[in-house]
Amino acid sequence: MATRDYSLLGTDARRAVETGLAAAEWYHTDVPRKDMKALMQRDDSPAIRDTILLYGAMILFAGLGIALWPSPWSAPFWLAYGVLYGSASDSRWHECGHGTAFRTGWMNTVVYEIASFMIMRNSATWRWSHARHHTDTVIVGRDPEIAVMRPPELAKVILNFFGIIDVIRFFPNMVYNALYGPNAEERTFVPESEWGKVRRVAILYTAIYAATLALAIWMQSILPLMVIGLPRMYGAWHHVMTGLLQHGGLADNVTDHRLNSRTVLMNPVSRFIYWNMNYHVEHHMFPMVPYHRMPELHARINSDLPVPTPSIAAGYAEMWPAFKRQLMNQDYFLKRDLPPTARPYREDFHLGALGAAE
Repeated sequence: MATRDYSLLGTDARRAVETGLAAAEWYHTDVPRKDMKALMQRDDSPAIRDTILLYGAMILFAGLGIALWPSPWSAPFWLAYGVLYGSASDSRWHECGHGTAFRTGWMNTVVYEIASFMIMRNSATWRWSHARHHTDTVIVGRDPEIAVMRPPELAKVILNFFGIIDVIRFFPNMVYNALYGPNAEERTFVPESEWGKVRRVAILYTAIYAATLALAIWMQSILPLMVIGLPRMYGAWHHVMTGLLQHGGLADNVTDHRLNSRTVLMNPVSRFIYWNMNYHVEHHMFPMVPYHRMPELHARINSDLPVPTPSIAAGYAEMWPAFKRQLMNQDYFLKRDLPPTARPYREDFHLGALGAAE
């Protein structure tokens, strides 16, 4: 597979359907039904606590930033606000999109809509995009959320630590969605019944950004944009740093999340911002387990999983060299080693992908 076509309308998309990779049956670690039912129990309390902490801290940091504006003393507060706006919104969008963060449905919906706006993702489109990501995780031509394609465009990866590529792509697509609804690729995974909602969400986003920009022009100051919009750029670095580790450098076109996903042990601050998405193999195997139960799920099934990466730094120490090797060899990837207690890979099914690994 020397050349990959990542278009959702291209040759690899058709090949994935023809070969059975699309909507395939994925490997899952065996967990007794009673244990899994307990792990899937939802609870409002942890998410209410974390949401109050998050938005309370955002209000505090933004208030201090505004009060000290334009003094350089405001910078630390904007930086803190930016990470909560431009990075914590990614995990809140994710968990509430799954409907697992809160037990109460409307709470998931409210936080999901707010977080979707902050992370600059159309809430109607990305709910279906992420469903496809879970159905066809890192399947070339099917997964619309592959962060780093092969060969990697490393300059774009670096620019996205400042949100530049995501923002450049977001605004033209937002306007297109507002005028016409989903684009051609989005229509491959968004049901037609949702196309009107995609358009309505885009119109709302366009109105909010237009009003914010108008206020900035009227004030002759970027201060309104420091509160809405720009934090998605200057605060993006944490969600990009952690997000790249989810699947970066690992296998594609396989149906075992132990091959294509990475669990990384992280410090408590990053875990709060990331809402335990660092347990990423576990999440892909069992996406209906709430974020606050992920450490428990990890302890329950880790004997069947690769040894977790011990830190963010260790993850980059193995992933970045893999990206550089993929510049010359698109079929290279990092193979996950399993402990003796784990069930083996389906080597017959994955033989083609495993041939290029080390």
